[in-house]
Amino acid sequence: MFAGVTPGKIAGIGLDIVKVVRIQGVFDRHGDKFLQRILGAQEIDIFHRRFGRDPRRGIRFLATRFAAKEAFSKAIGLGMHTPMAWSRMQTLNARGGRPVVQLRDPLKSWYDVRFGTAHVSVTDESDMVAAFVIIETPHIKQG
Repeated sequence: MFAGVTPGKIAGIGLDIVKVVRIQGVFDRHGDKFLQRILGAQEIDIFHRRFGRDPRRGIRFLATRFAAKEAFSKAIGLGMHTPMAWSRMQTLNARGGRPVVQLRDPLKSWYDVRFGTAHVSVTDESDMVAAFVIIETPHIKQG
């Protein structure tokens, strides 16, 4: 625990807005190589299902996940520097549909000693997507 840190308070926020056409252009040029660089394994599966049903819906999914990763990297204060990497942070959906952050090591281990819960919200329209992330301070474990 860091001195002077109150658990459950805001430790960081991040916001990102992306034009869908920008992500479409990168995907058109790089295809699966772009997916592998940006998305985690579960996000790739979801992308393929959505893209298979409606390519526009798949690209909007890709754009929202790109925005969420950007917003998350801003909220934790790293940008895209180690241990942050695109595919180490996934935005998945809980049972009720609420988006949740899932991290993979080494980012997860780094994050867990510094922060508490991460909250993410994503939204999309036909031409723009946005993501907002709030990071809480660490929680004190009562013993």
